[in-house]
Order: sequence, then C-alpha cells, then structure tokens
Amino acid sequence: MGTRELIGKITKQENISTIDENKLPNTFVINVPDPYKSYYSRFTDINKPASIIFVTKELNSFENILRTTGEINDKYNLDIIGAKCEVIIDRRKINGIRVRGINRFSEIPQIQQYFKDAGFVFAKSEKFEDVEAIIRINRFMNIQKLDEGIYHSTTDENGYYIEIPKHISWDEFKKITYEIKNNISDKNFDIAKGILYRDGGIVEILRVVRPKISLEMLKTIQEKYLRKLE
Repeated sequence: MGTRELIGKITKQENISTIDENKLPNTFVINVPDPYKSYYSRFTDINKPASIIFVTKELNSFENILRTTGEINDKYNLDIIGAKCEVIIDRRKINGIRVRGINRFSEIPQIQQYFKDAGFVFAKSEKFEDVEAIIRINRFMNIQKLDEGIYHSTTDENGYYIEIPKHISWDEFKKITYEIKNNISDKNFDIAKGILYRDGGIVEILRVVRPKISLEMLKTIQEKYLRKLE
C-alpha cells in the first residue's frame, strides 16, 4: 500500500530531564528519553539521544522551524528532524524545537549553534531531573496503511498509528489507558494521543511505539480503545 505524508500533532506524557553538559553555555536543553527504553533497553544506544528539545525564549512557527531545519541539513550534510514543540510542567508552558536524528550528545552544541545562527534565541539554563511533563509536538508523519484504521510509520520503524472515532481529553485518555493496560496480557507498549490533518479535516489517532509489534496486537489495542469509546 502507498505511503502518505501528513501533518499531525502528538501529545504524550514523559519524564524528562535537563542536559547540563554538551550544550551551549547558559541555554535550556531537555532530554526526552526513548519511550520504550524501560521495556527494551537492548534497542537503545546510550550514546545516541532519542529526542532533544532546545527551549526557546519565544514561540516560533512550525514553518520557520521546518525551513531552518531543511537549510541546516542541506548546508551541513545532516539528517536531523526539527519540529515545533510545547512542554507543560505542572501549569507552566515551555516552547521549543524538538530535534531528532542527533547521533551523539556531544554534537548538541554545534547543532544548537546552527539554529542560533539562523536567528533562534534560546531560553536561559534551568536544571531538573526526572520531571513529569506533557509534550505536544507538531510534525510531519509518513505513514503506510496496514489494515483498516492502522498505519505504520515509514520513518520510525517502531511507530504505529491507530484511528479512533472521536476526540478525547487528556484526562480521559489517561483514564482509559490505565484501565486498558491493567486488563491486557502484554502491556509493554508506549502510547500517546494525537491528530492527523487529512482530507480537509482532523482524524483522531493513537500513536503506539513498540519494537516488532504484531498486527494482531495492534488490532487488540485498537479494539480495546474502540470498546471504551462506544
């Protein structure tokens, strides 16, 4: 089946920490851990950051972040993926650039410098560890249909998307997910909620991350959420 590139938004909950070395001086950088590291640590290269957020002083447009990321990749022969990002800690909202595709933590300062040279202004340094946060990311999603309402990411080997019939709030999502994970034999998957902009409207989705997950298990997860949303 063909691949489609769509714009969407993912909302997830993660425990995050600041990076206190390997960054430009007095800047605010957040490390978002690999979502399945606790389940499948053998898949994780400890020297390669999964997802980094450069916290910016002001809100920047998705368009500007995408354009600048493309220019950086072309000029410096890189393959990083930049996205607009919002981090909520308690009731505090933080804006930033979510960057994937950095090969080593030691490369972070140079990539920061590229964004700084392009006019982005970073927030001043802060320090915390293992803090619970809600992260919202605007990004492109390349997907391939596997079954009705089930898709595989063509850019993230372990990422999958499941359509759901209606919008649910973050609190509803957390409640339903808790109930499902306590009534399923294999709960070792990471899940987030999101949307796709498609065909002139919005499609509600769930993002599932797990290495080598079967279509059968994806269908099981889909069915359990559909039952809860009836």
